[in-house]
This record gives sequence, C-alpha cells and structure tokens, in this order.
Amino acid sequence: MLESIKVWVDEKETIVKKGITLLELSKMYDELFLHKIIIAKVDNEYRELNDVINEPCHIEFYDLSDAFANRVYLNGLVFLTNYCFHELFKKKGYLLTRHSADKGLYIETTCDLTREMVYDLENKMNEVVKDNLKIHKVTILRDDAISYFKEIGDTKKAGLLEYMTNTYVNLYRMGNSYNYMFSLMPSETSCLNEFKLTYLNEDGFILRFPTIYSNGEIPRYKHHAKLFEVFKDSKELCKLMNLETSVDLNNIITRGNVGDLIKVTETLYSNRLLNLAKKIANDKKVKIILISGPSSSGKTTTTKKLSMYLRSFGLKPEVLSMDDFFVEREDTPKKANGEYDFECLGAVDLGLFNKTMDKLLKGEKVKLPRFNFVTGKKEFVRDMVLEKNEVLLIEGIHCLNPSILSNIDSSKKMKIYLSALTEINIDKDNRISTTDNRLIRRLVRDYYTRGYAPYETLGLWANVREGEEKYIFPYQDEADVTLNTGLVYEFPVLKVYALPLLYTVERGSEYYEDAKRLIRLLDIFLPVPSEEVPNDSILREFIGGSYFKL
Repeated sequence: MLESIKVWVDEKETIVKKGITLLELSKMYDELFLHKIIIAKVDNEYRELNDVINEPCHIEFYDLSDAFANRVYLNGLVFLTNYCFHELFKKKGYLLTRHSADKGLYIETTCDLTREMVYDLENKMNEVVKDNLKIHKVTILRDDAISYFKEIGDTKKAGLLEYMTNTYVNLYRMGNSYNYMFSLMPSETSCLNEFKLTYLNEDGFILRFPTIYSNGEIPRYKHHAKLFEVFKDSKELCKLMNLETSVDLNNIITRGNVGDLIKVTETLYSNRLLNLAKKIANDKKVKIILISGPSSSGKTTTTKKLSMYLRSFGLKPEVLSMDDFFVEREDTPKKANGEYDFECLGAVDLGLFNKTMDKLLKGEKVKLPRFNFVTGKKEFVRDMVLEKNEVLLIEGIHCLNPSILSNIDSSKKMKIYLSALTEINIDKDNRISTTDNRLIRRLVRDYYTRGYAPYETLGLWANVREGEEKYIFPYQDEADVTLNTGLVYEFPVLKVYALPLLYTVERGSEYYEDAKRLIRLLDIFLPVPSEEVPNDSILREFIGGSYFKL
C-alpha cells in the first residue's frame, strides 16, 4: 500500500501519495490558472515540477504571470528555440541569445536568415510543444560536462563550467540534446505554448512571449531603432575586444589585464560624452537638455560629467531636477491602494514647469522652486535669468514625455535617453538581463548611501519596474540621443559589494529567491577590487568615492 502524506496547496490541506511529482500534482490545479503552470514553491523555495514530494509541506504553483516563473518560461523557450533550430538547420549554423528587444528577446544566427526559415522554425516549435517532450534534469560530474561541451565545439560553455568549483552540475536534456541553462527550467514542452517569432533581418529574429506587463497577451513587436543600434554597436565593440561572455571577462581578470580594460571602457564612455558636448556647443540653438532613463542608469553622474564637458566648450550649464516641480503633497495623485503616486506625470506641476522654462528662454527672470520632501511643499528659493552662454540640463523620469515642454520649439531642445545595457552574456544561450544589472547597482547604492537593507530594495523593485514600464520605456523613441551607461567590467567590481549584502536576506524572506538568483549570477564572475575604478566613473555613483557631489 502506498504511503500518503499531507500537503497544503495554497493553504488548503490535501492528501497525496508519497513520492508524487510536483508535475503530477499540478495537473489537479491547471484549471485555476490562466496559463500553464510552470513552477512551484515548496516551503517558500522555487522547485522544478519534476521534483518529488516525500514530506508534508506547503506548496504554491505559478504560471508565467509570476515574475520568477516568467524567467523560467523564457529560459524554457530559449532551450526549445535552440533545440528546434538545431533539428532544422544544424548544418547551416547556430543561435546566439543576445538581448531584450521591446517586450521580446533578440536572437541572432550565425547564418543568413530568411523569413521562410523563421516560419519553419516557429512551426517546428509548435510541433514540439504539441508532442510534449519532457525536459529532463541530468546531474553529472562537472569534468564530464566540460568534456562534452568541448567535444561539440561549445568552448565558451566549457569555459563557464571550468570557472565553477562544483563537483557536479545540472544539464537539461530534450530529446537527444543536452544543454547547460542558467536557470530552473520547465519540466515539459506543453507549457511553452505561448510565443511568436518575428523576422527582423538576415542576422536574427525576435522571440515574443507574454511578459508580466502584457496582461497575459503576446505583445506586438515595436522596433526601437535607436536603442537597438546602441546595443549592436556595444556588442560589436565587445566582439572586437574578444569580450562577449563572462568567460572572456574572467580570462582577462586571470591574466591581470582588467586594469587596462577599465581604462579603455571609461575612455570610451568619456569620449561619447565629450563628442556630445561638442555637438551641443556647435549647435548654438540648443538651450535645454532633457535627460531621462530607468532607475540606476547613471543619470546623476552622466548629467554632472556632461556639464563639466560643456564648460570646457565655454558654456555655462545649469542643472535642474523635475522633482523640484512636484505638486504640493495634498495634490499628489494616489494609487488604487491609497498610496501617493509620485512617479505619475500628474505628480509634476506641469503648468508651472512649462511656464518657467518658457520664461527663461525669453530672457525673463523667474523664481525656481526647490521641493521640500519633509513638508511636501515647494519653496521658491532663488531667482534665475538664462544668460546667452547658459544651457539647462534637466533630469527626470518624464523628460522624454512629449507633453514636457511641448510649447518650446524642438530646435531648442535635446532629449537624451540613458540605459545601462548589459554588453556581455553568460554564454551563447544564457543572457544577463539589463534589469538585473540595474538592480544590483541599486542594491549597493541603497545600502551604502541611503541605509536601505537589501530586502527593502528588493521589495521596492517591482514598483520601480512598474513605473518604468508606464512612464519611461514608452517614450524612449522620443530621444535625440541614446547612450549606453553599462560598463563591461562592472559585475566583477559590484560582486565585491553586493554579494555580502545579498547573503543577509534570510531564507524565510519573500525576497530570498531573488537574492539567491542574484548571488548565483555574481558567482560566475571573478572579483575585482575597486581601486582602479576612476573617481569620475558612473560606477562610483553606486559603490561610492565619486568625484562629483551626488
């Protein structure tokens, strides 16, 4: 007779047979979810559905509407895409997972791609989903895995495993294909049933899927040409330096050449800003520079550094923040839960802002406000007249919104969009999210400069991301200039600061799994001390020691 155990699924008690898999158990709850169940939490830790239950426990199931499960879903889709491409076109080439693109993922090919190939690939993926192939986790000796990847010519994957210290590693098998995936994975292909492929050009295509911000639908792809070109340029530069993956970066560190890499990286970014300052100075018409970007994209340092370069061309920059134009606290819009919504456009006194800037451009004297966050009121503390050689640098999340300064001629404005685009990947199949890059930056800065515990920053992050999706990303195409503020060497430096902080997030915390995921990401990099990071670097905005008063 099979032994039974008691479990609680979403706090409801049920009796199941000992040794049941989470996948078997999940079938009993499929109808309660809008999408297929992807993964489970067992006693507050995420577990793959192939795992078995042998003890009483609390279980929660998640579909792709959960942020963590959505990452698992995407990694499953990447595995499925690679598997099907290999089945169809293995003699032509292979795939390279590159970066996010709108609400999808850009995947490059090493062969010339046609629309027909993408059409065939999508059909093959749908066939495999319908056939419901199992995705098996296989635990093998790390040395055996290294030998396997060397044999099939995937030297970067072999190199990744060589920098690990585990005796055993987990590979995933679909059919006769094995791969190392840097994530928990779905347990079968039938749950990977929501995706579309969009042909982009002969180099690659877009993998689209429902995100946690798309209300359960597969969003239409909108091509953001400027941001895509910045990504492309950054990747091409890394390729020239033979620096495309974490393995390449670790190799530079082990050879003792990371100091040179830091100098080259910082020089390249400084040159971009210097050239931009020169362009503004030569233009003569531009009087207002609007700077926006998501959280932890380095807006403060970039603004101050650009100001310094503008001064070198004889201009007198004046830095303003849109936050000083907040409406009075009692007039601030509220969210559905009753909390103040400081990120919405209605939180800004748009009438006062537009009127003030218009008067400045006409040469009139104005009183500039400074918002007192303690009293929740504006204080008009100083007079200003815009002189002939002065330019205004204005920073704020709404700076790209076309409603901002719509009354001012476009020739007098320049809009700059900043984003810390991650330039290197883990390997050809596993990317590093730009969002994770910014989150790690913010964790470090919040702790060392604002006194926030890591769990507090992790707890705020969902709201931060929601605000970005609403108020920043939709307007990125409005920018005249897009700058990548990511630094190719920053993960090894951030590791030294972030890793001890992440280990303070306790196992019972609702943010424990997020902390564990980031720890695992940082663990793939060798550490680099910060001594060689210059004091005018964007990275100093987060780790401290900046030349600029932040």
